[in-house]
Formats: sequence, structure tokens, C-alpha cells
Amino acid sequence: MKTDLNLIIGASGQVGSEIVRQLKARGLRVRATTSQKPKDIDFVQVDLTTGDGLRNAFEGVDRAFLMAPPPHADQYKILSPLIQEAKRRGLKKVVLMTAMGANAVETSPFRRAEIELEKSGLNYNIVRPNWFMQNFATFWVQGIKDQGKIFLPAGSAKTSFIDTNDIAAVVSELLTSDIHNNKAFDLTGPDALDHNQIARAISEVTGRQIDYVDIEPSDLKKGLLSAGLPEDYTDFLLMILSFLKQGYNASINGSVKEILGRDPHSFIQIAQQNKNAWM
Repeated sequence: MKTDLNLIIGASGQVGSEIVRQLKARGLRVRATTSQKPKDIDFVQVDLTTGDGLRNAFEGVDRAFLMAPPPHADQYKILSPLIQEAKRRGLKKVVLMTAMGANAVETSPFRRAEIELEKSGLNYNIVRPNWFMQNFATFWVQGIKDQGKIFLPAGSAKTSFIDTNDIAAVVSELLTSDIHNNKAFDLTGPDALDHNQIARAISEVTGRQIDYVDIEPSDLKKGLLSAGLPEDYTDFLLMILSFLKQGYNASINGSVKEILGRDPHSFIQIAQQNKNAWM
């Protein structure tokens, strides 16, 4: 008897790649999408900006994980065609990843996608993770590695950062189970930490002196644009960082434990795993 075929959009990203790994480890069938020419038979090429390859990707699929990979600021433009195709195919289940706080404004691109899925008639789950712990080893790594500094306009606000592997584990469970159907979950880590605490944790595991520097948003914008990020996506990042600075990302909940039956990983655990990125 064939098991369900699980489609993973954004499978080369931090969360998507781990979902693929976890599902394969469980012996489940996976089809993963990539924007590049596939090097693996389980991958198919899809251009999310044009929709090229979309119908082929959904062929024979039973369940799907949907996300809008960076650097797309209008996430609805990316997600709506995916939701429409899932509805056309009558999938058994769709799991959509947006972001914590996406449901605060009904007209935001992420919330519009959530509403479209909620009204689709499909079984679904929505996960809204907080900022990723792994961003410090990827997105913000250069300043830490080269200068021993975390340069962000985050003030002294606390954030309940979450491990991307925990997000992937939650998605894998929701995607392959119908116990929690038609619910949305904010996903947080076990603690709310400010960026000075993050810097001290990285210092502890690396033996280096790492400091947090609260910079102006305009300075971060210059750095992101020079790194090649589109201006609209840069402005989107600055906007959600401004919410973080106001304290909107500090709340902690038990969603990870409710779904997985265990506590989420702490930042010090993830820092130990990513130690070499900062050396």
C-alpha cells in the first residue's frame, strides 16, 4: 500500500530542508521543490514567481507544506497560486507557514493567504513561528564572525526565538496527522531573550567576546541592500524588526510541546550546535 506523497515547497531553505530530512527518515514519500535545476530525483523545479512547474509539482500529491521563501515581500502573490492548486487537486491536508504576528492585520499579505486557506474547504494547519534561532548563524552571521558584533535595531526587547528544527518537527507532525486539523499555532521557543543575552550565549559557546550593538534601522537597510536584498523585502524586514523592538515577539506558549510531546530546544543548545559558524 502506497503512503501519501508529501509536497514540500521551499525545500532548500532552513525549515524546508529539515522537513524533507525528517519525513524521509520516517520512510515517507516526499517531493521537494527547488528554484534550481534538480540534482535529486525527489526534487522538482518550480519558479514560484511565475508559476512555472507548479502543476507538475502537485501531480499525484496528497499533502503539501506551503511557504513563501525570501526575498518575497508580497507573500500572498507567491502563496495564493499554491493554495489554489492545492484546492483544485483536493489535497487531504495543507500546512501553511507564515510568521508570528501575521494575523494581527487582516490585510497583510501573510494574513490574506491564511484567510484564503481557511476558506478553501481543505483540511489545514497554519504555523506562525517566531524569529529563528539559526538566523544568528546564517542571516546575521557576518558581523558576529568578522567583528564579534550583533548589529540589529532591536533595542532591549525580548524575543522567544525558536529552533528551525523544532518548526520542521511540528510541520512534519501536522502534515502527516489529522489530529490537529483546521487550527493555527504560534510557535515559540522556551525562553524570551534579548539580544544582549543572545550575545552572551554565543560568547559562552565560542570563547569569543560577542557584543550586541543596537543600530539605526537606516544602517541595517544600507547593509542589506549592499548584500543584494531587494528594497521591498528589506523594508519588510525593517518593519517586522520594529514590531520586535516594541516587544511584540516576547510571548511564550506551549504549542511545540502540545504537538510534539516535548519541550522546544533552548538557544544555548542551538548555539552549541552552530559553534563553528561563529569561529
